[in-house]
Amino acid sequence: MSDWDLDLRDAEAKMDEAFAAAGDVVLGVLDGTTDPEEWVRSVDYGNTLVLSIDGDLNELAAPFARDVKDMDGELMHFRGFLVVTPPGVSIDTDRLSDSGGEEASGADDAEASGADDAEAGDTDEIDEGED
Repeated sequence: MSDWDLDLRDAEAKMDEAFAAAGDVVLGVLDGTTDPEEWVRSVDYGNTLVLSIDGDLNELAAPFARDVKDMDGELMHFRGFLVVTPPGVSIDTDRLSDSGGEEASGADDAEASGADDAEAGDTDEIDEGED
């Protein structure tokens, strides 16, 4: 016959993962236990991630933030959650503002000012790690 080593069960599981969850909102916990490639793959399939942050955000998001940005996805820190959207899905922050009516600050400004995640307008851009 043939010498092909093809595991159809594994291929079928990957197809189910790719097609069953496309375009969904996926809730999870960003704590370092999930392989960063799993987050990237989920966003690549068209899913939006809403991840509860358990630890240092920049450290936890660094392994996959650049990949998401490179595929034209978006990452936004909002009230203790990391929201990650696929290409073509933007994060609209127009309804959020700080008490001064200015736009929400970036990560560097928020950290420097000691901004509290509980404030309505607190959104942060995510550092993508070193080049």
